[in-house]
Amino acid sequence: MGYKYIGYVGTYTRESSKGIYRFILDTDKGQLGGVEVAAEVGSPTYLALSDDRKHLYSVAQKGDLGGVAAYNIDGESGNLQFINEELEAGAPPCHLEITTGNLVTGNYHKGIVDLYQVDQQGALETKSHAVQHEGSGPHERQESPHVHYTAHTPDGKYIIVVDLGTDELVTYKIENKKLVKVHTLNAKAGSGPRHIAFHPNGKTAYLLTELASEVVVLDYHASEGRFTEKQSISAIPEDFTETNDAGAIHISSDGKFLYTSNRGHNSIAVFSINQENFELAFIEHTPTGGEWPRDFILDPSEAYLVVANQHTGNLVLFSRNQETGKLTQLDSEVAVPEAVCVKFLNN
Repeated sequence: MGYKYIGYVGTYTRESSKGIYRFILDTDKGQLGGVEVAAEVGSPTYLALSDDRKHLYSVAQKGDLGGVAAYNIDGESGNLQFINEELEAGAPPCHLEITTGNLVTGNYHKGIVDLYQVDQQGALETKSHAVQHEGSGPHERQESPHVHYTAHTPDGKYIIVVDLGTDELVTYKIENKKLVKVHTLNAKAGSGPRHIAFHPNGKTAYLLTELASEVVVLDYHASEGRFTEKQSISAIPEDFTETNDAGAIHISSDGKFLYTSNRGHNSIAVFSINQENFELAFIEHTPTGGEWPRDFILDPSEAYLVVANQHTGNLVLFSRNQETGKLTQLDSEVAVPEAVCVKFLNN
């Protein structure tokens, strides 16, 4: 029996987009549809859902102010109801993640990590702490810190922050509503780390570098909150010489396959994960059916994958072979202007 899954798309609102969009994936028909505006908000470029799927959090921008917004989710319809927002002067963050009682954001332009508390009704409380990163890198885009990703480790012990500008993966712990630095991993100079994904084993992580377009396999040492490198593998073909900015990284829940998006090469790179040492082997590149695949997501059944192509403003649907990991583009796409981030309500 197939399902109709509700999805959300975060966007830029620089041109025609109105904010957060909602769509439906019909797994019986293998079709995307039902696109409509779920909430009008300025450039909600990244979204995060609470574990209980009752609240959605979004990057938000209003004039010269940037910050985050909170919404209640109607579990039946997927409708979003505005709760509150926390905005301040300057550029909005580019990434956020909700953990138990805490919301952590990363600000690319400011190089800052912000920590907010969230109350039991899902409302945002005033920011409790901010950490300013320092440093730079050798690449022309690394003139200053550029925090690009914030998340918690699978064991919930630490917050990890990826900084594209300083080539760093920084581990923090939360103490008394403040972020306390625990460890820093220095990635390859000029590689520009962007996003990270953890294997279901909770002991291996995969760091995607935007500027080098590589996946770095890391061992996670939970007792110390630190990481060590064990492998690096390219996400683009050796003979591709044009500009490529690696985008998103996701892992199948069985821990057997890893996927990354390539903006420039306009592809999804598919890798198999060795189940003994958890290192990667390249399988194939699949064209994304559009330009600049900023993000993508596996649907809750993991029989499908949805790609958000930012520059062509379309979501494209792929079927996924769960035995081989390979993707096949289906004859189903929908228009979503300036699409950046994709999340499913169902999990």
